[in-house]
Amino acid sequence: MSDWRDLAAVGLMLDECETWAVVGLSGDQRRPAYSVSAELQRRGKRIVPVHPDAPTVHGEQGYATLADIPFPVDVVDVFRRSEQAGEYADAAVAIGARGVWFQLGVADEAAYERTRAAGLAMVMDTCPLIEWRRRG
Repeated sequence: MSDWRDLAAVGLMLDECETWAVVGLSGDQRRPAYSVSAELQRRGKRIVPVHPDAPTVHGEQGYATLADIPFPVDVVDVFRRSEQAGEYADAAVAIGARGVWFQLGVADEAAYERTRAAGLAMVMDTCPLIEWRRRG
């Protein structure tokens, strides 16, 4: 098993990446994607909701798929079940993202290997908020 919490990948995404596509983000305030994306935004990141309904969330226009986003995305942050997550990692590679972040409880080792082999930073089974706290 790989170290899914690669500290260099965490640092790259938290420190250098500005535009975060949040897969699974809707207007449902009870969902973790809602509160995590609000914190990303508070910390200066541009969030882009990616959801089949393409909702506007936190004042940002949503898109139905990653391929629909008409501007560059740095990080694809995935709030989907593990069995669905790999397709979003592959889509992140296809759109030229710099990194992929699978949230707490989301892991797909084959997707991790494919994504890293394509040259992207990737972490799995953690949350940016947890990583910011760990870093102080």
